[in-house]
Amino acid sequence: MKIKELVFASHNQGKIAEIKQLLAPFNIVVKSAADMNLPDVEENGTTFAENSLIKSQTIAREIGLPCIADDSGLCVDALDGRPGIYSARYAPNRDFKQGMAKLLTEMNASGNNSRQAHFCCVVSLAYPDGSYELFEGRVEGNIAEKPQGEGGFGYDPLFVPEGYTQSFAELGANVKNKISHRARAMQKLLNYLENL
Repeated sequence: MKIKELVFASHNQGKIAEIKQLLAPFNIVVKSAADMNLPDVEENGTTFAENSLIKSQTIAREIGLPCIADDSGLCVDALDGRPGIYSARYAPNRDFKQGMAKLLTEMNASGNNSRQAHFCCVVSLAYPDGSYELFEGRVEGNIAEKPQGEGGFGYDPLFVPEGYTQSFAELGANVKNKISHRARAMQKLLNYLENL
């Protein structure tokens, strides 16, 4: 059954624009949680998949339309996978300059010399009847010695994806949007929609 209309569980205008652009070829009407004045759904899961599903299933049931949501974060090997699902809250007052400083301080204090890390994103598509699909994307890389670049957001200035020498913040949106964790998860969602 083709999807004609869905809700995207986000208030982030940048993400909303990106999703609308990606779904335009499918002739799907995309409404965002912001467009519909829906409150944020509390994410109290313990994994990216759980948090993504909490958002999409809650809204799909409430609105009676399919809903997509995502949850993502940075997982650092030297910190046993932290900040992970707490990536946004890990940064004091969601100030990512402070968050990056905190991350580097904790890594230096850990006694673990590994700089390996990955970004993970799980996109969920939930239907009003409770059924759902999950799509995961990951990008491996390393944490730089210090923030590099002015672009992107969050921890992008610290993350150097595998096969590159520049951080996400230096690579720019065109490259990041092709290789990022969110791009990879979204590509799986698009493949699913093409086959409906």
